[in-house]
Amino acid sequence: MLDFHLAEMYEIETRVLKQAVRRNIDRFPPDF
Repeated sequence: MLDFHLAEMYEIETRVLKQAVRRNIDRFPPDF
């Protein structure tokens, strides 16, 4: 699953999803 698929699923922009990941990077596995 790619970032734009997740963004579409949650009905948000891809850039917003990427910002959220960057802000919460410690919550994701190392290989994310």
